[in-house]
Amino acid sequence: MARKVILDVDPGVDDALALCWALFDPGLDVLAVTAVGGNCAPAQATRNAQAIIEALDPPRWPRVGAASEPEPEVSPPLQGRGLYGPDGLCGVDLPLAERQHLLPAEKVICDLVRAAPDAITIVALGPLTNLARAFQRDPDLPALVGRVVMAGGTVAGPGNITPAAEFNMFCDPPAAEAVFQSASTKSLIPLDVTNRVILSFDLYHQLPDEATRVGGFLRRILPGAFRGYR
Repeated sequence: MARKVILDVDPGVDDALALCWALFDPGLDVLAVTAVGGNCAPAQATRNAQAIIEALDPPRWPRVGAASEPEPEVSPPLQGRGLYGPDGLCGVDLPLAERQHLLPAEKVICDLVRAAPDAITIVALGPLTNLARAFQRDPDLPALVGRVVMAGGTVAGPGNITPAAEFNMFCDPPAAEAVFQSASTKSLIPLDVTNRVILSFDLYHQLPDEATRVGGFLRRILPGAFRGYR
């Protein structure tokens, strides 16, 4: 039986790559893709999430939750957005039939978890803004989430935005604190682990054929990411 997941992302080439895998994995039932500001501004993150799903046209389209603006006291670090460009996707122009009246990401999370208590894994690949707001909106929600898996933080260091801080946690520290202190079952995948995973040119040449939707999409966005890291 496929695992029910909500992907909370700030796409970003890295999260776009994750979406390519998750949306076509028969072991995952992606109920929703919720956008959050991080690699790019909230409105751009929402647009990117919609455009990526449209470009990939997966067998089952997930719901999309719109990113909200951060709290006034939280200022995401603009200097962290340079690697993938201001749009997060290295300037690749993806066509989009924009959907109007998208629900906020935290509302989508609350509704889906309430509909399937203890059955949903939330995979948070960006700042934890949406999770913190969902938990604030529905205080009983943390105990109803099957599991939260978060990419972020660092144990032994160094950070990737300051000598000590990792980007996702640095973007919204109050949200991170709220999620860490919540009663949810959670796992943290820090930089100490993710920095060991490298997308090399050898792996690039093993991507799906460029005639496929996934292969064609990845070959549009990844060259800019390689140049950025170079």
